[in-house]
Parts: sequence; structure tokens; C-alpha cells
Amino acid sequence: MSGIMALVLAQARRDRIVLPVWILGIAFLGFAVAGAVATEFADEADRAAIIGVAAVSPAFLFVRGLPDGAGVGAVVFFQGYAFTAVLAGLMSTFLVIRHTRTDEELGRAELIGSVPIPRAASLTATLMLGAAANLVLALCVAAGFAAAGLPGPGAVTAGAAVGAVGAFFVAASAAIAQVMPSGRAANGAAAGLVGAAYFLRGIGDAFGTPSADLTRVTSGWVSLLSPIGWGQRSRPFSAADPVPLLVLTTAAATLALAVVAVRRGRDLGASLLPERAGRERAGTGGGSFLGLAWGQQRPTMIGWCLFAALLGGIAGGLGPVVSDVIGGNESLRELILRLVPGSRAEIIDVFTAALLGIAGVLAAAAGIQAILRLRAEEAEGRAELLLATPRSRARWLGANLVLAATSVTVVAAVAGTAATIGLTLSGVVNGPPGLLIGAALAHVPAAAVFVAATAVLFAAVPRVSIPLGWGMLAGGLVLGQFGELLRLPAWLQDVSPFRHSAAMPVEPFDPAAALTMTAIALAGAGISAYLLRRRDLTA
Repeated sequence: MSGIMALVLAQARRDRIVLPVWILGIAFLGFAVAGAVATEFADEADRAAIIGVAAVSPAFLFVRGLPDGAGVGAVVFFQGYAFTAVLAGLMSTFLVIRHTRTDEELGRAELIGSVPIPRAASLTATLMLGAAANLVLALCVAAGFAAAGLPGPGAVTAGAAVGAVGAFFVAASAAIAQVMPSGRAANGAAAGLVGAAYFLRGIGDAFGTPSADLTRVTSGWVSLLSPIGWGQRSRPFSAADPVPLLVLTTAAATLALAVVAVRRGRDLGASLLPERAGRERAGTGGGSFLGLAWGQQRPTMIGWCLFAALLGGIAGGLGPVVSDVIGGNESLRELILRLVPGSRAEIIDVFTAALLGIAGVLAAAAGIQAILRLRAEEAEGRAELLLATPRSRARWLGANLVLAATSVTVVAAVAGTAATIGLTLSGVVNGPPGLLIGAALAHVPAAAVFVAATAVLFAAVPRVSIPLGWGMLAGGLVLGQFGELLRLPAWLQDVSPFRHSAAMPVEPFDPAAALTMTAIALAGAGISAYLLRRRDLTA
């Protein structure tokens, strides 16, 4: 046991900066949302109005979660729980994969295994560290809610809900680490699992049943397939129920024990899903940087496209439902349209614009991941071999920038196409053909700015480019989702490129803003190429 505790401390030391940033960032977000709701919706009538709108709007339910009363705590949980739970899941998956499959891939696990400790000691230590991190996260989130003035028992339950979701993903990502053959594939699959949990929760909530007074919604059975859905059933600020959290933690503990048993019987470096051998010779274009990047990142792009297609299909399929539910209620219609000042948009347009905005975030994430692949190539020594050939660093970076830009465009186009198909199958004619595809592509310039900024980070500060790249996207998403609620200064909200994307079809396309962001992205690409030429490769 002493050996396992030594491993726990060693892993904690490696994460002494990353973990506190995750934990304090999530807790501060909860604190900020709680304070903003208490200030912005101090009057119970205002809270009841916004909850009433959400209860009959599948768009609100899909993005935010389940309304559960008009109290301050209930509105805070409704506004912020789903997002904080996703962040807890991502924190947990990255932690586990980093200390399991990635360490095996890089040879660190082999060094640890050379000492007389049990075969599953390193995995056990990682599971313990993940559980401890989520326990601290739960306490910090609860403290943040309590500091914002929310009732103590509800704050504790809400913190426990976030921590329980994180703990489940600790065990789930440990299972994925046993299945996938590489750290990169395991990270992608684990992050995809978090995204799938959010989508399943969103689908179940969108098809939920509102109460007669429109203050509560009972989710559909689909949300039971999601750990995030189980967490929100704890209802911390209305009728706190610890049973869903007990179910979640029991499932996490059971899965963790099963994963440890699998690890004891698995050879170091092996995986339950074997890695396919590559071709003996490169295919067409395989001798170029662009062809190599395409071969490496094609499966990842396909995964992002599947998520985008799912989101676009939901936007198209649920749009008519939203229009039918709200169209007959003039007061609710007017309240929703006040969320889009100066617009006479149809309700269905507001709904699709909101979900296509999320598709823009997915497109940016696809592009960022394509650029950050360069850092993995450099850290693991493969970039050094590539650049030993008579090819320049600028061409290497440029090929991956082209692929990242392609990923952004394709993911956005897939989301818009799926939304168009969904509306067509629903029998709804909503504007000229290609309108929703254009609406999705309107977010491409903003996503390209994130891609270029990530390339600059890779060229300037490679060792911290991965956390900074993803942190930058998370910051932009927070500014977009919570900027108005938190009453942040307009200049700070304008820092996010997504703030300048036209929310088509609600807003007209702004060619000046799109051209400006495109120019910024191109300038960033040029700066990154210049910086990369002037620095040494780093491990």
C-alpha cells in the first residue's frame, strides 16, 4: 500500500498546477453564476418567467438542463450544472488517460513496473487521485455556492452532484484506457464519451414533461443513460435526493474494480482493441506533409463530424416542436423574442441559431485538436525525424493549418446540412435552400481565429500549448454562454471571437466582421510560422 501511496503523491506532484486550475476554475464558475442569478433575477417573478420559458422550450432544456423551481438555488443549478458537470468530466478523463495509457505509450509505466509493486498499482493510484480530485472539486463547488449565499445543504448536494459525475468519468476513462491502443485514441474516445453524456442528457431533457405551473420539468428516460442526467436528478435546491448520486458513485466504484481486474490480466502496452498495422507503403499523397496529416487525423475528423451531424439533426428535428409549443402562447413568444433584441425572428430560427452556435464551438474544437497534434508529434520525437528531411518547418505547420481549416469548415457544413435535412424531414420549409448551411458556416471565421491562436501558442510556448489552447476555447465558450448573465463588460465579452459571429438566420450575415476575423486568422498563421522557424524543437 505504501508503494501505491507513493505513486499517488508522484502523480499529484505532476499535476500540481493543472488540477488546481481545473478545480478552482470550475468552482469559480459556479460561484459567479450563483452571484449573477441572485443579482440579475432578484425578483421571484423574473425567475418564474425565465423558468416558464425554459420549461416549454426544448432548446433551453437541451442546452441548460431541467428547471426545478423558481428559487435562486434552483435557477442557479439549472443555469450552470450541465456545463460544470461537463468540465468535471473532461478534467477526470484527461487526468486518467495522462497517467495510464499515455504513460504506457511513452515508456514511463515500464519504468514504474520494474520495481516490486503490483501490476495494477499505477492504475489504482490514478483512480485514487481521480477520486480525491473530484472530492476536492465537490467541496470547492459547494463552498462557492455557499459563499454566494445559497443554502448550505443544497450547496453541498450540488457540489456532490458535480463531483459524482467527475468520479464516474474517472472510472469510465480508466476502462477506455484498457481498450484503446494509444493515448491519443483514448483521449478522443473519453472526451467523446463526455460529449455523448451531455447529448443524451440534452435529448432526454428536451423531450421532458413540464408541470402545470411551468416551474418544473420531468426528463425523459433517455437522460437515464447519461451520468450527467443522474446527477441533475439529485434536485439539490428543491427536494434534495441523494439516491441518484449513490447510484452514480456505486456504478463508478463497481466499474473501477472491474477495470483493475482487467489491468491485472493485461500485458503492459497491450490493449483490448488492437492497433491496426499501417500500410506497407504510403498511399497517394502520403509522401507530403498534408497527406501525412490527413492520414493521421482522418478518424478524428470523422468523429467530430458525427457529433456535428447529431447536433444539427437535433436542431432540425426539434425545431418544429419548439415552434408548435410556443407559437400558440403569445406571452411566452414575446418573452423569448426579447432575448434577441431588435429581431422579428421566428421561434424556430432562434432555436436553430442557438444550436448551430454550439456547432461552431465543435468546429473550433476540431481545428484546435488538429493543431495540437503537432505538439504530440514534437514531444514524442516524431517531428524531429520528419524535419530531418529537406522540408521546412513552415510547410509542416502550413499543412496542418490547412487540414485544421478544412476540419473547421467540414464540421460546420455537416451540422448545417444535418439541420437542413432534419427540417425537411419534418415537413418544414424555413427559408431558401442552403440557409442553415450558411448559418453554420457563418461561425467558421470565429473558429479559425481560435485555430490560429492555438498555432501561435504552439510556436511560442509549446510546453503549455495544450492546456492553453483548450483553456482559450473554454474561456470563449464561458464568455458566450454566461457573459450576459454575469454582466461582464462589453469589451471583455468582445474578446471572444464567437461574439462577432452572425447568429443566422436570426441575424443577417456581417461580411465586415467575417473578413476581419479571417484576416486575424491569416495573420496568426503567419506569425506562428515565423515563430516556429526561430525556436528549437522541445521534448
